[in-house]
Amino acid sequence: MKSGKQIRRIVIVGGGSAGWMSAAALSNALGNSANITLIESEAIGTVGVGEATIPPIRKFNQRLGISEADFVRATQGSFKLGIEFAGWTKEGESYFHPFGHYGADFDAHVPFHHYWLSDHIHGRSAGPLDDYSICYAASKSGRFAHPNRDPRQVQSRLDYAYHFDATRYAAFLRTYAEARGVTRLEARVTDVALDPENGHILNVSLDNNQSIEGDLFLDCTGFIGVLIEGAMKTGYEDWSRWLPCNRAVAIPSESKGEPLPYTRSTCREAGWQWRIPLQHRTGNGYVYCDRFSTAEKAEQVLRDNLDGAPLADAKHLRFLTGRRNKFWKKNCVAVGLSAGFMEPLESTSLHLIQFAIMRLLTLFPDTEMSPLLAEEYNRLTVAEYERIRDFLVLHYIANERDEPFWKEMAALEVSESLQFKIDHFRENGVISLDGRELFGKPSWLAVLIGQGVFPKRAPGLSGRAAERGIPVSTRFAQVKDAITVATDTMPTHAEAIRNLIGNN
Repeated sequence: MKSGKQIRRIVIVGGGSAGWMSAAALSNALGNSANITLIESEAIGTVGVGEATIPPIRKFNQRLGISEADFVRATQGSFKLGIEFAGWTKEGESYFHPFGHYGADFDAHVPFHHYWLSDHIHGRSAGPLDDYSICYAASKSGRFAHPNRDPRQVQSRLDYAYHFDATRYAAFLRTYAEARGVTRLEARVTDVALDPENGHILNVSLDNNQSIEGDLFLDCTGFIGVLIEGAMKTGYEDWSRWLPCNRAVAIPSESKGEPLPYTRSTCREAGWQWRIPLQHRTGNGYVYCDRFSTAEKAEQVLRDNLDGAPLADAKHLRFLTGRRNKFWKKNCVAVGLSAGFMEPLESTSLHLIQFAIMRLLTLFPDTEMSPLLAEEYNRLTVAEYERIRDFLVLHYIANERDEPFWKEMAALEVSESLQFKIDHFRENGVISLDGRELFGKPSWLAVLIGQGVFPKRAPGLSGRAAERGIPVSTRFAQVKDAITVATDTMPTHAEAIRNLIGNN
């Protein structure tokens, strides 16, 4: 059986988070066995507004051997325990999507949330679901502590991610990657040469008259997709029928008080506004659909709802939700916005970069570029994008708002996969996931309940607690008390950051 030679030349076109996360991970994994070149142009710039993440980012940094203190210090980062969704059901109401788990399991056969569903359905006094989240309690009191490894402690039910300056993160990873041999070229790609026999990329021509050859090319050029679309012509699958928001405006503002350890997403007339607290400023943006607002009106809405004085001019962005028909074609792999885009409602942008890189390393080819590797990579990535898409759509479809945009979203015809999950939950309180979901049962439960989607009945065993001698109300009270005690002993969020990185 014919086999190729080892990949020796890797060319990354584009910088930003996608480019430098790729360069850092590849240089860490491959060491001196491959020459890695990253081509970027400061004249082009980057999107640079993604500043919120989900917990898997910690594993990415750990895999690179990056200490949390160094990372938080370099990126002006803060901790993130979840996302508050304000007005997503109706004006004046809010709910919280926490990282980590609800309550504490006190029955080997029945998960905690099954008992909560049963009490709610039967009109007993379980109280709001948020009462059983230590992430919610800490967030609302402005506190933070790392998870406790002792599973008997309620602090073990906590999980977290970060808010950080994405531009600083890219610069931090650039230093990391260059220290491990990555070569950076300041240039723009002017032409892409393809092999007439097999369609592989042979080299890219630059505006400084250089020509860079490679065995494997990563496209990190953002929405334009210089390689994956411009050269490889993969095509794009439009998802705007499910996620029609196609514009955003972003403005950083002065911090108002100490940073809170959670992201806030607030409904606006034609979309939603994010608020992301960093150490040195607050990130703000308004994601909207241009059929329901103009750019000028959207910018004014955002300015009117800033917590502090603006620190820069507004940055306006255009995008089309969806994905490439192929993420890996021939010897080209798209990473980041060149692969696809879903609005940052659940902070998945950097995660999709992270898992694209990790998946590439798992399926890393030789110069023969086995089509089966690309096929598997594309299959897994399509499934991941679709699962995330469904989770995002879930936030929209159960709203009760009166604005035309929101009425249109409530009337969406959802995908079969999402409808299957909603039907199972509404009928029997079952959260039906296949085990590969990025967002697990606590996340789906938070959004389903938060959006007012309740089941007709709770899962079977939860209704037999009395017969089995399980004092559910007593256990609920104990969990609440444990959360209160644990939260009261935590430092404030600002203190936790200072304790980690020092006062300088």
